[in-house]
Amino acid sequence: MVAVPQLQDSVRAELAPGGRLRAALNYSNTLLISTGGPDPTGVAPGLARELATRAGAVVEFVGYANAGLAADAASCDEWDVAFIGAEPQRAGEITFSPAYVEIEASYLVPAGSPLLRLEDVDRDGIHIATAARAAYTLFLQRTLRHAALVEAEGLPGAFDRFVEMKLDALAGLTPNLSANARKLPGARVLEGRFTAVQQSIGVPTNRVAAASYLKSFVAEITTSGRLRNLIAQHRVDGLSVVRG
Repeated sequence: MVAVPQLQDSVRAELAPGGRLRAALNYSNTLLISTGGPDPTGVAPGLARELATRAGAVVEFVGYANAGLAADAASCDEWDVAFIGAEPQRAGEITFSPAYVEIEASYLVPAGSPLLRLEDVDRDGIHIATAARAAYTLFLQRTLRHAALVEAEGLPGAFDRFVEMKLDALAGLTPNLSANARKLPGARVLEGRFTAVQQSIGVPTNRVAAASYLKSFVAEITTSGRLRNLIAQHRVDGLSVVRG
């Protein structure tokens, strides 16, 4: 087991100023947040409560409709730690811990689709529905050369657009796509992944002591079994623990 240093006053002051740890949650990630509301449940809320306990603080959850909105708030003093995907486009305002879990992303295609493999998707004339500002969408914005993205609010919105506009593919986290496939007879998720979204704990870039502590915290939860126990407790499929 990796030893986690006791919280120094400098760490506690940055993680939980005034004895209150404000934890930003991306409510669109239902793999990490099982239920929302003022007392949310799931893997990320569990980790936030663990951090608050170690800091001797009260936890306060700050919910956002998507990870992009949470990232935007980094410079507005709305939260102290954020449980969102680590993306280069978010690193200007946020220092990310090493990833603690990753989630594969792929494509859902409709019945009878000629798209058989991941590499078939990035072609001229292909239109992909996707959730605006999701980490996997940011990845596709950087890497697609031919296919066009059609963005919507959240995965439910992207799914609706995929169906209503009869688009060629729907991008998303594989576990969520598998659930959506059951709603469409003949639809299938393409094998493999075009990326794996790494979930991290972020702090505003000026909180150097907190960022340093979170490296040790993530190392401890991923090797001690604490994280696996949380995943099992909430019966989540599709989360892969990242071992440093």
